[in-house]
Amino acid sequence: MTWEIKGSTTVCAVIGDPIEHTLSPCMHNAAFKSLGLNYVYVAFHAKDIAQAMNGMRGFNIRGLSVTIPHKVSVMGHLDEVTPLAKRIGAVNTVINDNGHLVGTNTDGIGALNAIEQYERVDGKTVVFLGVGGAARGVGFTLACERKPKQIYFLHRDEDAEMASALTSEMRSHSSSLISTGSLNQEDMKQAFESANVIINTTPIGMAPNVDQCLVDESLFSEQHLVFDIIYNPAQTLLLKRAESRFARTINGVPMFVNQGAEQFRLWTGEKPPVDVMAKVVKEALGQA
Repeated sequence: MTWEIKGSTTVCAVIGDPIEHTLSPCMHNAAFKSLGLNYVYVAFHAKDIAQAMNGMRGFNIRGLSVTIPHKVSVMGHLDEVTPLAKRIGAVNTVINDNGHLVGTNTDGIGALNAIEQYERVDGKTVVFLGVGGAARGVGFTLACERKPKQIYFLHRDEDAEMASALTSEMRSHSSSLISTGSLNQEDMKQAFESANVIINTTPIGMAPNVDQCLVDESLFSEQHLVFDIIYNPAQTLLLKRAESRFARTINGVPMFVNQGAEQFRLWTGEKPPVDVMAKVVKEALGQA
């Protein structure tokens, strides 16, 4: 099969701020090429979400991946939002059906599949670092699809109102105990003492800021499964610190590939070549 860009090529893209770190183009383009589809995938550095959505319509872009910081704000610029994404309150995927923009969310199922390769969530205490769009996507999926014992959301002081709204919404959909706290040493220590699974949903530690980390090494222990949704770098400072304390760790690659595979299916109607997608991402990260 041949693969080349033509005048008839269907365009998909990722938007975010920043966006330079993304591996979505190499993953999706490898998938398109492997199936011989007349599609191409590019990255756009988008600061103004309203302009970005107008551009999607104007250029007839078939599909968008939406990343930090637009997953929540994009919802106000769409024609339709799926029930799942409404419940989550965040969109990471947009489908353009002849100018009708539909938003959904594939983050949660990608994360759940990644975590449960190691440990079932039922009956466990899960601690989230961050309360933004990614935390909403993963948190709602875990709370609604499984039965965790308790979920903590740790947030920056300026995000207290967002955290309060998130926990209030989740309590109406889940029987789990839902709690919040600040991203300070004292609150993290208290939450980590009972934690089984710790999930970083913030961009702290993402390339190029690889020397940043929210958590002191002393807070981790061997009882923890630590999942950082960041995939670039493959091993963040958070994961290095967790491993030094004998915690099990998962980087963001499995979630990234699984959520991307679902996007591929929604945009093309074809079965995604997951093995191809995983292989190219790992190669790009130097894991292959």
